[in-house]
Amino acid sequence: MASPAGGDVVPTTQACPLPQSKAPADDLELQRRRSRRRCRCICLLVTLGVLLLLGVTLLALFLTVLRVRDPSTHLLSSRIVGVAPSLTQPNFTLLITASVHNPNPASFSFAAGTTGLWYRGTHVGDAQVDPGTIPSKGHAILNLEMTVFTAGFTANLTQLFEDIEAGSLPLDASARIPGRVAVFGVFKINVVAYSDCHVVVGFPDMAIRGQDCRDHAKL
Repeated sequence: MASPAGGDVVPTTQACPLPQSKAPADDLELQRRRSRRRCRCICLLVTLGVLLLLGVTLLALFLTVLRVRDPSTHLLSSRIVGVAPSLTQPNFTLLITASVHNPNPASFSFAAGTTGLWYRGTHVGDAQVDPGTIPSKGHAILNLEMTVFTAGFTANLTQLFEDIEAGSLPLDASARIPGRVAVFGVFKINVVAYSDCHVVVGFPDMAIRGQDCRDHAKL
């Protein structure tokens, strides 16, 4: 192309901008972010794994060691040891000896409990259970001094005479004992032990001729 002055015009070229590369500092910051994100994910997975393992361990511990098993009661003997004062009819004191087995792998410490006695559906006696401790997987001997109400037996004299003639008295005893089971000395679980026994007592020797006890523990 000719210029107005008649000379040749030197063509000019427009330089294209070169692509800008990321600075090394930006690459380093990106790597750091990725590394931190990776660490967070690993920590989260490890934490979830530990919590899952802890939950499974506690569940297995509860189903084996911490699961409260029912105790068992066996009446050993009963005998009259005295007469209890009364304004109406003379009552008498009956000493009942019982053996209680604790099947749990932890001791059972119990507070004062109560025991009731029934003769053919009529309430005829009460006793207090003194506080104590039954060792883990062990036995304890309980001596219960029960006050027996004479009026309860005489409410149905015909039936009473028949039982005396047969030489046996059918009785029902029920006990409620609150306490705690201590596992490893750390876990303490409140437990109430119940015992319901149907007993046949000889007359007049008061020997236990038969019994059927049903025991259970309730959290």
